[in-house]
Amino acid sequence: MLKIQEIREIIKLIDQSSIEEFSYESEGSKIELKKGNAEKVIIDAVTQPAAVVQRDVPVAQPKAVETIEQAPQVEAPIVQVETPHAEDTSLHKITSPMVGTFYAASSPDVPAYVQSGDKVKEDSIVCIVEAMKLFNEIEAEVSGEIVEILVKDGQLVEFGQPLFLVKVN
Repeated sequence: MLKIQEIREIIKLIDQSSIEEFSYESEGSKIELKKGNAEKVIIDAVTQPAAVVQRDVPVAQPKAVETIEQAPQVEAPIVQVETPHAEDTSLHKITSPMVGTFYAASSPDVPAYVQSGDKVKEDSIVCIVEAMKLFNEIEAEVSGEIVEILVKDGQLVEFGQPLFLVKVN
């Protein structure tokens, strides 16, 4: 069963990210988080049915505009940025195993673990993903050459989000 502090950290990470829904299940416990007009946190312990907690968090309503003419309606254009290698099926994607913050180096004053063009082995550390104050080293999983780094240092990443493209040897 997760501790309250761990649940708070998960809620904080989800709130800061662009994730709309999050689900976690372990040892008979299940947590579902959904963003929307009102956030709903559901904690369900299968082994302990009395431990179900539901909380609706009210969302501040925007103030009404006095006249419609004063609020010009502008639609933001949809921009899709495609990388030249993004659809290349011969490249291996190193993905984030969790929601967290991506760090290219172990500290700000040292060089990044890898850069484009670097050779990596299966056990080479390519980055760190920090989640709930834990720094998790991410390994390349394959031998090859880093073709592209898909995220920026300090960026929030989601579970399964591609971090690197690797040309496998």
